Amino acid sequence: MKSEVVSILQQLNFTEYEAKAYLALLEKAPLSGYAISLNSGVPRSKIYEVLSALVSRGDILVSQESTPQYLPLPPDELIARRKHRAENTYHVARKALRRFAVTAQHRETIWNIAGHEAIIARVRDEIGRAERRVLLEVWSDDALELRDALEEAARKGVKILIVAYGALDFPFATVYQHYMPEEITAEYGGRWIVSSIDDREIIAGIVSLGAESRAAWTGHPGLVMPITEVIIHDIYIMEIMSVFGRELEAKFGPNLTDLRRKFLLEPNGKKHYLPLD
Repeated sequence: MKSEVVSILQQLNFTEYEAKAYLALLEKAPLSGYAISLNSGVPRSKIYEVLSALVSRGDILVSQESTPQYLPLPPDELIARRKHRAENTYHVARKALRRFAVTAQHRETIWNIAGHEAIIARVRDEIGRAERRVLLEVWSDDALELRDALEEAARKGVKILIVAYGALDFPFATVYQHYMPEEITAEYGGRWIVSSIDDREIIAGIVSLGAESRAAWTGHPGLVMPITEVIIHDIYIMEIMSVFGRELEAKFGPNLTDLRRKFLLEPNGKKHYLPLD
């Protein structure tokens, strides 16, 4: 059992000797350096070097007596300090690495993502990097796969705006519900997802074809700008419909159906973006 605990402590950046000395102090403290050596199995020639390292990290305390006595930091405090230190390191590392993560060359690249799961995972990662705003157009079933990431972003103060095809109860977001998801799905032959993060990177694609789903991810400003603005303009329409919906539907049909049909390319009313069966 003790050897397993030593291994666990080594994963927390203890050396083997440091772990053994710390455990000896947990079993009985305070102890002198000589007693710790006897109880832990750490050689006397190494014990004071080991104890000095533990003291300098704050893992143990030492008295200022003629014969110094050592006391271990309580386990809960030790773990809490390690956790805080690790989280701070990850935070600093994330900020530092971001400076190198997106070069001008990479921003100009359009990356292909294949498969529903891979697309959702990439959108989730993108949401996790958001600092100010997430714009999202998505079907409600697909949005549920992103709920945890969106909610976490909202907790960090990120503004979440969603155009949802179908009912969606996300109290942490501003949701604009599109009332014809079935008709839109039939018209286009599938479901899409479009996201824009902080107006700097976008993902757009079809997510309803399983392994054959395809999306593009890029930071290219020539695509980020128009796709972001498309989402914003859809939000404009939803805002306008909420106020003037009755008058607009009287002119253009339920949910502006007649207006959409005006610009169809195929006479059968189907969109042509996906391959025909």
